[in-house]
Amino acid sequence: MLFGAFVFHVLPTARLQAMTISKKITGWTGPRRQLILVILLFLVATINYFDRQSLSVVAPRLQAELHIDEQGYAHIVGLFLLASAIAYAAAGFITDWLGTRRAMALFVGWWSLAEAATMLASNMFSLGLARFCLGLGEPGLWVAAPKAVGEAIGERKRALAIGIYSMGGSVGAVVALPAIALVTSHLPWRSIFVIDGAVGLLWLPLWFWATRSPHSAQGEVPESGPANRAPAPGEPMKNLRAVLTSVSTWKLVAARGFTDPVWYFYLFWFPKYLVSSRHMTLGGLAHFAWFVYLGGGIGAVTGGLFASLLIRRGMRVRIAYRWTMLAAALILPLSPLTAIVSSNVLAVLIAALIAFAHMNWLVILTAIVVELYPPNQVGTAAGLIASGSGLGGMLSSELIGYVVMHQGYTPLFFVMGVLHPMILVSLWRVFEQREA
Repeated sequence: MLFGAFVFHVLPTARLQAMTISKKITGWTGPRRQLILVILLFLVATINYFDRQSLSVVAPRLQAELHIDEQGYAHIVGLFLLASAIAYAAAGFITDWLGTRRAMALFVGWWSLAEAATMLASNMFSLGLARFCLGLGEPGLWVAAPKAVGEAIGERKRALAIGIYSMGGSVGAVVALPAIALVTSHLPWRSIFVIDGAVGLLWLPLWFWATRSPHSAQGEVPESGPANRAPAPGEPMKNLRAVLTSVSTWKLVAARGFTDPVWYFYLFWFPKYLVSSRHMTLGGLAHFAWFVYLGGGIGAVTGGLFASLLIRRGMRVRIAYRWTMLAAALILPLSPLTAIVSSNVLAVLIAALIAFAHMNWLVILTAIVVELYPPNQVGTAAGLIASGSGLGGMLSSELIGYVVMHQGYTPLFFVMGVLHPMILVSLWRVFEQREA
């Protein structure tokens, strides 16, 4: 995080794109406030992925106590991702309607309560319901965050800002493995969900403080902005129609649907793979598996930094994004080596390289949404496009559960090596298109 903050500040300050006062979020326009915004997004992304990872770490004990087999676990993960697919589309509409500030608070508050409710699970149904509710809340962050960045930060730094807060997700996954193993070795496994939920609720006052209007604090009338103004009559439906009729939207939906399952696999299934197929102990998992998510975090920042450097050297923004994604896609075919090598440590390191490449890819895929669509459509577009992630993740979870039970994990690593290069071919011309 310190590295991310450093490169965010040492890059030359870019002037915000020309926009009226009504398109700014009051209080986020200065470099210092922009940095505070990115730090807060980093922190909440860390919390978000810690909450997601908690289930996979305690899964063996949870499954034994609640009598849930591998296919049942796949159903629960699938329910979470089904809710995510629904929530992504709705979250974009809600974010453009309520504004970034209020929408973000709604999403974080909801998922924190849902995470805490997981401790009450007594069977497969109640556990699935709790994770479904978690899935309804968590996606909102990944819709509201790029909208906040698009409103507050100039185009030269946008990819880097998205990379920094996206790194928070990987940090959450990294911290979750040893932290949850430590906590649940002294406390019941249910306690971790209460702790997770409480931390999310404690983040909310910081968000409200950081995004307050300075003018309101002085008793003046605040400037109107996306976080404060109500949309004009008919504007949300007009934005929705514009997004739905864009060919680029559906190409990006497909891109998320086919490539995000790679990350979901490493998040929900890879720890189980290390334990069940490579016979790694819980202690070994805590010592080594976090390297995968560290790789993802480094990839998130590297992708944004690399694209920003290309832009600084005079390359067009969208072309810089395209070449950054190409570099990432060329690494993914190494995926089968994860299952082939005999050394557990080497398998983890290869998996970390795959996670590095995927998060590099994902950051730019998120940034191109901010670049393609006008500010009043970014939330709607980001939500709809991200719904492809939830849908692809849900379907892939069911498929993964079936393949693991009948063929093992090895075929999955081979499939994941070809998804990104295949999708990049279909996306190639998107980087040259302009939305109305």
